[in-house]
Amino acid sequence: MVEQTEPTTSIELPPSLSVRQLAEALKAGAVDVIKALMRQGIMANINQVIDYEVAAKVAEGLGVAVCPQPQGARRASVISEIKKQQQLAEEQGNLKPRPPVVTIMGHVDHGKTRLLDAIRQTHVMEGEAGGITQHIGAYQAEISGQKITFLDTPGHEAFTAMRARGAQVTDVTVLVVAADDGVMPQTLEAIAHAKAAEVPIVVAINKMDKPEVNADMVKRQLADAGLVVEEWGGDTIAAPVSAKTGQGIPELLESLLLVAEMENLRADPTQPAKGVVVESRMDKTRGPLATVLVHDGTLRPGDLVVVGTTSGRIKAMFNDTGKQIRRAGPATPVAILGLQKVPEVGDPVAVVAGERQMRAIVEENQKQAAGEARPISLSTLFDQINQGVVKELALVLKTDVQGSLEPIRTSLLRLSTPEVKVNIIHSASGNVNENDVNLAIASRGLVIAFNTGVEDNAQRRAEAESIDVRRYRIIYELIDDVERALKGLKEPEYKEIVEGRAQVKQVFSGAKKIQVAGVAVLEGVVRRDAEVRLRRGDKLVLDSAVASLRRFKDNVREVAAGYECGVEIKDCNDFQVGDVLEFYRQEKTPVS
Repeated sequence: MVEQTEPTTSIELPPSLSVRQLAEALKAGAVDVIKALMRQGIMANINQVIDYEVAAKVAEGLGVAVCPQPQGARRASVISEIKKQQQLAEEQGNLKPRPPVVTIMGHVDHGKTRLLDAIRQTHVMEGEAGGITQHIGAYQAEISGQKITFLDTPGHEAFTAMRARGAQVTDVTVLVVAADDGVMPQTLEAIAHAKAAEVPIVVAINKMDKPEVNADMVKRQLADAGLVVEEWGGDTIAAPVSAKTGQGIPELLESLLLVAEMENLRADPTQPAKGVVVESRMDKTRGPLATVLVHDGTLRPGDLVVVGTTSGRIKAMFNDTGKQIRRAGPATPVAILGLQKVPEVGDPVAVVAGERQMRAIVEENQKQAAGEARPISLSTLFDQINQGVVKELALVLKTDVQGSLEPIRTSLLRLSTPEVKVNIIHSASGNVNENDVNLAIASRGLVIAFNTGVEDNAQRRAEAESIDVRRYRIIYELIDDVERALKGLKEPEYKEIVEGRAQVKQVFSGAKKIQVAGVAVLEGVVRRDAEVRLRRGDKLVLDSAVASLRRFKDNVREVAAGYECGVEIKDCNDFQVGDVLEFYRQEKTPVS
């Protein structure tokens, strides 16, 4: 029997653990733990899973102080366990090479879908058509006897949505860039998303069948974006292709296999399967249908699986040609039937031994889903650093003009400390959009907007996901706030002061097709240096800043209530008669 002692240093416990694991953590006998559970009215065997609250009561009864394990430590524990399993498999000789999983991304109209279709038509393995569907969101191609798995996703939005849910599904990214168009804004976004995921990038320079295309122009632009191709002394493979004629596609696939070989992708097909959901829907005749990409192990019909917050027994499995199959090994996409409800894209999939274990894991997943890890914010950053939750501050930086990016980037990167690294995962000029917020979600970062606005859908997304979007007009205030957060100093508080409101009476076309709103100032004062919200009824259309303020032909600093004036708003060409403009400023209150 363990003697009653005064609690000293707390032992960290995860949200759930088995009775055996609890006994090991408390350095107590399993029998003592089972007796303590019986005193609570819980009849449990040594392998039964219990939650933290029950474990804490057992520990208290045995004189041991415990505390919840921090989120970062939980993740580290999971990663450590995976590495142990891989090491054990390596020692037992069970690890085998597996196919690479590839996602294709790039700018709209640069040929992503056509390239996927060309690969599918010429290299997808033969299979009997029929079954459920010809499109399951992923498929395998074969070249020189080796397989490559392609995720047929809409682009980096879906790629990042899965990362936001903790699903790292891609081994290699193919960046499609049209040779006649070059690097475009969505190309830069795709590069940022791939780099944030820390996966290798292979560039497919598409549309090489067109006359007078300039591949060297594309390579220069890629170098400016941080991707230097191999022939220019870098380490990025660039393959000239034509999705229209099929030119260069075999060479592109060979390059993907080469990258996969360098990555040494291996898995243990003898283990119970683990994977992730890449697509899901409700089939009208067969019920919940999910496309699963198997990471490790082998999935079979009859397996009991936990999929996020749902579960079930696999009734049938189908490959991408609709053929029913009996097994799916590592890096194999497969559509499964038998789940109780439609899972979320990005949900983890795991085969379990029995129904009792299945129910316990689902309940734990439901609890964790109700209390996800807190997003990063400047106000909580120092506490999260001290708890070991944060080792890197990921920032998405948006500015009004390109010239502001480099000085702000340089200043922010200099703020890195031994405890936490500042990492600019994406920077560009323009308004904060929904893709910026998605990237911050996936990277557990925050968004900084310097002298630029936030699009309405981005604002709603940020609020729904509790993403910190910070807006600044002065560089030193931006740098000062981040530095104070890293050092744990008390953060300055800001108070919003509404200075005036005006209503749009007419809309004029200004120079360079820029709209100017003719407004009547309803109350307060309209100032040239103010921030402004454009409202249309109950809808917030835009949150930006005043670009110019005029009375007749004169530039003015302010216009009072009762007068009319012309207002131009940064990045706004969507005025309508009746819109209301709300002018405000942010005032920093003194730190006590």
